Amino acid sequence: MRKRLITPIPQTARPDDEGWLDLDRAAVVEVTSEDKDYPVESALLSGETQGWRAASPGTQTIRLLFDQPQRLRRISLVFEENETKRTQEFVLRWSPDSGRSFREIVRQQWNFSPPDTVREVEEYQVELSDVTVLELIIVPNNSSGTARASLKSLRLS
Repeated sequence: MRKRLITPIPQTARPDDEGWLDLDRAAVVEVTSEDKDYPVESALLSGETQGWRAASPGTQTIRLLFDQPQRLRRISLVFEENETKRTQEFVLRWSPDSGRSFREIVRQQWNFSPPDTVREVEEYQVELSDVTVLELIIVPNNSSGTARASLKSLRLS
């Protein structure tokens, strides 16, 4: 019989944090606007909890331009809205050719209704190769209200 001793995972370890792409080193980010107190890196970097918020109302775009083509298997998005009742729509899409063409991954709407429904968590299992650009377009309020787009976190692996 062949046998190996394995080291147990400590209770304090968080295996879900392993394997996320280090966006700080892997990509340049473009954003249509950002509140100076809620910069976009607050939603993209591991360990950050504050999140990003747009400086102005209306449709916003967060675009990741990868230094090298990436293979993506998992995309995690978290949105939070604690103040305004609204219907948000987002589109997540990717490009294999530096943004000359895009392929849609998902288009989704979500109803925020504070204080009961304040958090949207989306996890997508994907098989994407040669991703050069990943783009998130957020329409913060389908009713044309004055809501500002926000994103608690975006993680990729």
